[in-house]
Amino acid sequence: MVSKPGYFSRQELNNGASEFYREQGYLVVPDALTSDQVDELCRETVAICRGQRAELGAGWLGGNGQRHPDMPTPEEMAKLDDDELLKRFLCIHFPHKCSRVMLEALSHPVIVDVLTRAIGPDVKCMQSMLFVKAAGKPGQAWHQDEDYIPTRDRSLCGAWISLDRATTENGCLWVIPGSHRPGILWPQYPHDDPRFDCSLQSYDFPYTDEDAIPVEVPPGGVVFFNGYLLHRSLPNQATSGFRRALVNHYMSAQSFLPWHVEPNVSIAKTDNRDIVMVAGRDPYAWKGLEDLHKPHVRPSGQGGCGDGRVALDAFKDRPVSEKAKL
Repeated sequence: MVSKPGYFSRQELNNGASEFYREQGYLVVPDALTSDQVDELCRETVAICRGQRAELGAGWLGGNGQRHPDMPTPEEMAKLDDDELLKRFLCIHFPHKCSRVMLEALSHPVIVDVLTRAIGPDVKCMQSMLFVKAAGKPGQAWHQDEDYIPTRDRSLCGAWISLDRATTENGCLWVIPGSHRPGILWPQYPHDDPRFDCSLQSYDFPYTDEDAIPVEVPPGGVVFFNGYLLHRSLPNQATSGFRRALVNHYMSAQSFLPWHVEPNVSIAKTDNRDIVMVAGRDPYAWKGLEDLHKPHVRPSGQGGCGDGRVALDAFKDRPVSEKAKL
């Protein structure tokens, strides 16, 4: 791979890499995982989708405890080959909760090395997401991860592990370098753009699509990005295959994680304790750990929200004050 700004091999990780991350909001290690490690994660992806990890369950239980109509039944699953099965999935949330292989990937040595330089020395992980993204499946619109995982000290960092060669054709990440620096969470609105899944789209920021750059990486490459960095992915436009990626989210263990409001607890003291320590010490170990999140699947989807709340063309010219109410 041709050397690009922000790309550092395992041997090149140094203070210059950390400075680039702090200034530009992202960092790429194209050779972080070996081919054997990637192959193991790909095999594990199939095992999870086949229901061979008991914690996920054959009922494909999500947040509401109901089987999604797009999910195959056990009988249907047995008739599908691996590729046909994977096409049924867009994302599996919290795979580290049901898979030893995914759990061990949280603390891969290269990932820990970068994180301790960027946000360390004490680092915890609170989320994993396994994106499958078959050919023809949608991407995600512009957003900032801190909208979904708030950290009191702005230390949120995503580690995006590529399991396939990620290219502009099959829907690699696009980032706006330096867009994390203002420290502003831009407003969001529901869209009906068929290129993207139903996640909200950020808007009203002082950047354009022309400011964005594609982050293409080989299998085993890892993209690190700040929680305030604007990023998106476009649909997988390849004629076949997948753009699989394991995305883990980390933050400084010295900060509380006010992910969900707790009854009778002020927001200042709210601290989600469903975490995995990956480096250093846990200053709040006295609180103990909790098992709050369960692995669940996000069906494949076809792009666009289509929920009738708003049409993009009618929405884009409204005043910001009206958009914020939706």
